[in-house]
Amino acid sequence: MAITRYTASADNTITNAFEANLLTRGSGSNMGFADSLEVFSIYGQDSGSNGQSSELSRILIQFPVASISADRSAGIIPASGSVSFYLKMFNAEHPFTLPQDFNLVVAPISQSWNEGTGLDMDNYQDLGFSNWGSASSTAGWTNIGGDYLSSDNYNIRFQQGYEDMEVDVTTVVENWIIGEEGGKYNNYGFGIRLTASQEAYFSSSLGTTSGSVLQNINGATESYYTKKFFARSTEFFFKRPVLEARYDSRVTDDRENFYYSSSRAEAPFNLNNLYVYNYVRGRLRNLPNVGTNDLLVSFYSSSFGTPTGSKLAISLGGTTAADGDLNTTASFVSTGIYSCSVALTAASTPLQEIHDVWHSGGVEYFTGSFFPETLREYDSAPTFNRITSCKNLKKVYSKQDKARFRFFVRDKDWSPTLYTVATANNPTEIIESASFSIHRVIDNTPAVSYGTGSDFSTYLSYDKEGSYFDLDMSLLETDYMYEIRLAYYNDSIGDWQEQPQTFKFRVEE
Repeated sequence: MAITRYTASADNTITNAFEANLLTRGSGSNMGFADSLEVFSIYGQDSGSNGQSSELSRILIQFPVASISADRSAGIIPASGSVSFYLKMFNAEHPFTLPQDFNLVVAPISQSWNEGTGLDMDNYQDLGFSNWGSASSTAGWTNIGGDYLSSDNYNIRFQQGYEDMEVDVTTVVENWIIGEEGGKYNNYGFGIRLTASQEAYFSSSLGTTSGSVLQNINGATESYYTKKFFARSTEFFFKRPVLEARYDSRVTDDRENFYYSSSRAEAPFNLNNLYVYNYVRGRLRNLPNVGTNDLLVSFYSSSFGTPTGSKLAISLGGTTAADGDLNTTASFVSTGIYSCSVALTAASTPLQEIHDVWHSGGVEYFTGSFFPETLREYDSAPTFNRITSCKNLKKVYSKQDKARFRFFVRDKDWSPTLYTVATANNPTEIIESASFSIHRVIDNTPAVSYGTGSDFSTYLSYDKEGSYFDLDMSLLETDYMYEIRLAYYNDSIGDWQEQPQTFKFRVEE
């Protein structure tokens, strides 16, 4: 699995809205401990010497970027360029009006602020910091309503009004990680507000502000009241605002899925990936004298299960420099894992077994084998009717567990032979494009949604033992039953097909 979530570390709603008397503004109020966050604009609730009134509410929210940096250093999330960060906030239903067809701006905040401990989102009686006028007890905002960077802003449309928010904020997060010392900017979180054209119109002879009211001569003469999101203190585990890191951590090991090159396939589709895993006393370790450096891989024909003859010539492509090379290069993947990408052309009489020898500096570290196939020919679009089982599913997992789920896939009409019946490890069908989702059973709440786009965050890995994925159980709320669902991509119809089999387990503290 390639998803890591970081729950908000601080959030608050700040406002200059009127209290119930329509005389006093709640500009000093704090809502840092409230279980929801709110953004709105109210136009013309009161008429005074300065014309129709303007009332605004904005959201401040911050995330633990230091934890993201630590996870990157520990290898939990990949380097910049190989990971995307998404700000996810979830709609909170309420009994008030809900605006439609509006836009929210998500912008980095330019100075530090305090969350505060206020709760009152109705009468604005809980005073504290931060608030509309001040970032903390010792520092005011340079601009009332918060200070925001003008660069790296995001504009998100809400057509119906009740939508959740999901926006790719990778640029900002990477800049936060670099920080001011590296020439970017520090993490003070995001401010979320309506666009200037949708915040209420206000004009004042006093200049850009009139007390706590922002001048906005290009603003709206209608109200947008009110959009609410769940805050980090909500009781609903899967509704808390998060930064979600998504990345591709798949292992696509074609050792049991190796195909000879074909003129019917373009060059990228003739490539096969091979992996080697260096386990020492049950743990992955880097190869001595290799470390994170490259290996060379050579290929041989087989005689009675052992390599024989001269090295086989390798087709151009993948980690092969030139057509006819005798070695291809294997790169470091992660601790103890190395891989290469290679294409092989079948002889007039194709070899049934090929050995791969992994070596460096005259030392041979690993010898494996695989059984290449030729691409099948079809005179009509194939149909698939598969049965999937989970080979190692447990009934209960701990929240501290990091579990690997392995799946065995076969055709529904598969007829075992005497050999396959007698073999302990029957071959599994390799599904190259498979994705998973996880739902809480009691209410069908998605804990992990299918990621079938370009980030590959919920794609299954596969090796010679079949398809699998890893799951960090800390992503799930304890004391609930969960259900794994799988979807396989069907090229015949150009779409994903959810499989009928599901797999249930419980997470406990």
